[in-house]
Amino acid sequence: MRTLKFSKSGKSEFLQILRERVDNYFKSNGINRFGNRSLVIKTVFMLSVLFVPLLLINLGLASTPTSLFVLYVIAGLGMAGVGMGVMHDANHGSYSKNKTVNKYMGYTMNLIGANANVWKIQHNVLHHTYTNIDHADDDINAPFFLRFSPNAKRNWLHKFQHLYVWIFYGLSTLSWITVKDFIRLKRFHALGFFKGKGQVKKEAVKIICWKAFYFSYTLVIPLIVVPLPVWMILLAFLSMHIVTGLSITLVFQTAHVMPNTLFPKPNEDGILENEWAVHQLLTTTNFAPNSKYFSWLIGGLNYQVEHHLLPNISHVHYRNLSTIVAETAREFGLPYLVKKNFVLALWDHAKMLRQLGRA
Repeated sequence: MRTLKFSKSGKSEFLQILRERVDNYFKSNGINRFGNRSLVIKTVFMLSVLFVPLLLINLGLASTPTSLFVLYVIAGLGMAGVGMGVMHDANHGSYSKNKTVNKYMGYTMNLIGANANVWKIQHNVLHHTYTNIDHADDDINAPFFLRFSPNAKRNWLHKFQHLYVWIFYGLSTLSWITVKDFIRLKRFHALGFFKGKGQVKKEAVKIICWKAFYFSYTLVIPLIVVPLPVWMILLAFLSMHIVTGLSITLVFQTAHVMPNTLFPKPNEDGILENEWAVHQLLTTTNFAPNSKYFSWLIGGLNYQVEHHLLPNISHVHYRNLSTIVAETAREFGLPYLVKKNFVLALWDHAKMLRQLGRA
């Protein structure tokens, strides 16, 4: 991955002009690129949706199967909301202009069972730099039974992936809270990250401690205080993660694994055909641009094009910036991919999965 380089030719002025226009938008409106009051309100709301149901469960107030499952499912929605609408901005450094605020709000990812430091490498560095490039973008580096890129090796199982992939989407966060962070920590270290003296061991200890804390309040205490069978509590806990996994994975995957997005391959010298900004336009798509409520719920991630081109800007500004991005892309004769609504985006994603399994 370190040998991959983007072309310096082509639409080299696009990103410069886009940034100038975006800077002018903020100056002319007297606002900054960070989160605002609405983001604080969203943070309180999402954290409440996550922790209030879990608090009720830990107090032993979920005494019936229905109440237990309802509370866990609500917590699952809150977990997804925190992941997409709070920690995502914080770990991109766009939640607040105060770095300390970003740091501690980024720890909300640790509160939901994952690890912020590992995620920053996987998402901020690898995914945002090498979007849709096989073996470089971790979001399309799939296990053997899934194929997210036409450049990945295909086997007979992939022919059916459009039918069974949804199960694994639902289970994705279970993998995250158990083994995935440790696997990535080891692999990222081999790639040249976490190179400080004893840094890998220190990070591994932090991961273990945070996960122990997470499991204590989401599962261990409920197993002790909830007057219901163990298998039922485990099933309710699983339902929480299915809700979270589906919510997060569907939003992110429909932004890149689509029939109209490209999966560029570098040449023999490791050079990619386009410069980085053009590459992002070719590999990313928006969806549901007219749905304000939906956009609020998923942390503005329906504006993935804006997020990939301007990752250091809070998602609360993406809707207003989308007009600037679309017009600038049009002036340069560049694509600006967008799906009318989320249902259509999901349908096209399913078609792409089917296509990848057969060709």
